[in-house]
Amino acid sequence: VLSSAFQSAHFIVLGGYLSLAQKLKKKTAAMINDEGQMVDIYIPRKCSYSNRLIEAKDHSSVQLNIAHIDENGVYTGQFTTMAMCGYLRNKGQADSALDNLWKSKKAEVGQN
Repeated sequence: VLSSAFQSAHFIVLGGYLSLAQKLKKKTAAMINDEGQMVDIYIPRKCSYSNRLIEAKDHSSVQLNIAHIDENGVYTGQFTTMAMCGYLRNKGQADSALDNLWKSKKAEVGQN
């Protein structure tokens, strides 16, 4: 016999109750229209270095577009986007994080 507190927490499926996993799945489902396009109003970003979720209230986070240039130093019209969370910036680690990210990324995009 299960306690009434456990039954009311909806952790089990009894008499039409949803399991906790089913409830979480319902809350985190993406909004998709009839054509199959995602139409969520807010899509959260992740920090490029730490993979932390950048929340809407993180007003110290930044997103940078790093331009790609050719061998003459002229902008090619392409860029790489990197996001830094406020936590890294507050700890003073954003500069080294961006440098490490760009060192690993520039070989992929063909920059010298």
